[in-house]
Amino acid sequence: MFHSPQAPAAVVMVRPRHFTVNAQTAKDNSFQAQCTNTRDIAGKAWQEITMAAQTLRSHGVTVHLYEDEGTKTPDSAFPNNWFSTHAGGHIAIYPMKAKNRRLERRFDIIEMLKSTYRVQEVIDYSGLEQDGLFLEGTGAMVLDHIDRVAYAVRSDRTDPVILERFATKFGFEPMVFDAFDNNGVPVYHTNVLMCIGTDIAMIGTSLIPDVERSNEIEMRLQRSGRHIVELRHEQIGKFAGNALELQSKSGRMIAMSTTALASLDQAQRKAIEERTPIVALNIPTIEMAGGSVRCTLAGVHLAPRHPE
Repeated sequence: MFHSPQAPAAVVMVRPRHFTVNAQTAKDNSFQAQCTNTRDIAGKAWQEITMAAQTLRSHGVTVHLYEDEGTKTPDSAFPNNWFSTHAGGHIAIYPMKAKNRRLERRFDIIEMLKSTYRVQEVIDYSGLEQDGLFLEGTGAMVLDHIDRVAYAVRSDRTDPVILERFATKFGFEPMVFDAFDNNGVPVYHTNVLMCIGTDIAMIGTSLIPDVERSNEIEMRLQRSGRHIVELRHEQIGKFAGNALELQSKSGRMIAMSTTALASLDQAQRKAIEERTPIVALNIPTIEMAGGSVRCTLAGVHLAPRHPE
């Protein structure tokens, strides 16, 4: 079976015990909801991640599920922001804007990756937080592992200097652009705006005011063989762009939330499913924190030490 470099066969997920909506990130994350009953949502969030991990495993995806007992890490369910893994045995650790998000970085997860997969080097950019420079992993960047492009919406969480440094080290071409929601608020993370699979790309180009740049992005994706599914403003708000292609033992699939799937029209859904089956995960409580399925999955693009 062809294994696409775009679709990881394993993911890291973190199941939080004390999930809540993060007050420190609310200022520049317009996707977040107001939250009152924190005790109630913590239990629901724990259950949603549990069920999501079970669903992915039932579809043949390897899930490394970690517990977070901490009370100071409300966004720990979104591990894709603090580390990423790359073919050839490389791991990157990222600088985070919100101080309480910096506490999410975990030595035990990195050590598990080293012992389970072939890891040559870990590059830690987190020291740049002290200089006020941030690059929040595969939230800040949507990586095209096939065409080697790092798409990135310009924001406080995506510093172009670190992006350039990352791109040079990891062999990506950076493509930076501006994007805004209906209220003119800058999009906080690129991965709510677009998802790149092997044969398909879902993107909300209407949020990109620079038409020339928007056309350039579309052309680049089409040239790499992707069918483009255009997402509307309201669908981006329902996390339709926050999806991830995964590899199972039986083939590739697109993981997205039930909220996202419900927002797609029939033609969009048909275009996706003709190329890649959709697996829907029900995580409405988690989505209150302003992220969806893509944010909860840190893809593992590393070679296993002991292949099955």
